[in-house]
Amino acid sequence: MSLTANWSYPTAIRFGAGRIKEIAEACAAAGIKNPLLVTDKGLAYLPITQSTLDLMEAAGLGRAMFSDVDPNPTEMNAEAGIKVYRDGGHDGVIAFGGGSGLDLGKVIAFMAGQTRPLWDFEDIGDWWTRADPEGIAPIVAVPTTAGTGSEVGRASVITNSQTHEKKIIFHPKMLPSVVICDPELTVGMPPMITAGTGMDAFAHCLEAFCSPHYHPMSQGMALEGMRLVKEYLPRAYADGTDLEARGHMMSAAAMGATAFQKGLGAIHAISHPIGAVHHTHHGTTNAVVMQPVLRMNRPAIEDRLAKAAAYLDIVGGFDGFYDFVGKLNAELNIPANLTALGVTEPDIDALVASALQDPSCGGNPIELTKENVTQLLRDCF
Repeated sequence: MSLTANWSYPTAIRFGAGRIKEIAEACAAAGIKNPLLVTDKGLAYLPITQSTLDLMEAAGLGRAMFSDVDPNPTEMNAEAGIKVYRDGGHDGVIAFGGGSGLDLGKVIAFMAGQTRPLWDFEDIGDWWTRADPEGIAPIVAVPTTAGTGSEVGRASVITNSQTHEKKIIFHPKMLPSVVICDPELTVGMPPMITAGTGMDAFAHCLEAFCSPHYHPMSQGMALEGMRLVKEYLPRAYADGTDLEARGHMMSAAAMGATAFQKGLGAIHAISHPIGAVHHTHHGTTNAVVMQPVLRMNRPAIEDRLAKAAAYLDIVGGFDGFYDFVGKLNAELNIPANLTALGVTEPDIDALVASALQDPSCGGNPIELTKENVTQLLRDCF
């Protein structure tokens, strides 16, 4: 089976090994003539990024880059990037990298033509309608990890540097116009990042699948996304050059982010404040808290996960699924709990308060309260 295709759901996706060579065509399709490539500090001078800049330059698109992006990007990173974008007279963004580069690139494109402050567009009610849609620049997204799926998302997670809270900035036009999913770009990912980003994709699929909201398209996508992670994440972790496994994991990442239009839940609601305050890797944090969240939600999801287990060829219904998650985490050398992840002296009350404010709460199968989230967090240490 050839892992090469052109998709237009949820946006135009150029999928396949070597397709980064189509970066100039992708920019042309998005109407971009003077792009700003936005990536993170760690990727900026790696060969995959420099060769992409070479392709841009050869096509007459220049080689402008902004890479002052923290692992958990902040509004200060956004302000610096917007200034570079405006000063350079750019007309679009190439968001390049993992979740941080993709999220910040999308925010820079979104904010380039806005006059209101960033926090006015937090994902609350209809706040997105405050934006001037004509001021949103086009985006070409190029993921270099297989986890967040931000390349097919309509939102970005930005950390408020003052309050240390992760905020979700949303607008429908933040969805990139064109995506290039080239598994060759993920070959250099260290095993630890392969594991953490892969489990982020799994968490997106799992929480979307368990969400009580109605979205059958997302439901089916979440189920198949979990299967791809089950089959191919251990392979990608064991052999980073396994392009078939890398390709299927890129699909799973995009599927998870498309599926979570149906909702997320407690995994993300507690992972967001932990990451914002303790600077842990997001996907790895999701993996660490996954089993405690499954235990808490069991009364509401036992039957549903039994059906998922049957599809995934996991014996034992809910218990079999739960044990599978534990074994997968162990195989990927995921820390056993938040203490082992390096979270020390946590302010449980503050984390609970932040978790209950997180938009992900709305998709949890049981209502999240101060009492059950406090117990959940304690169970994670």
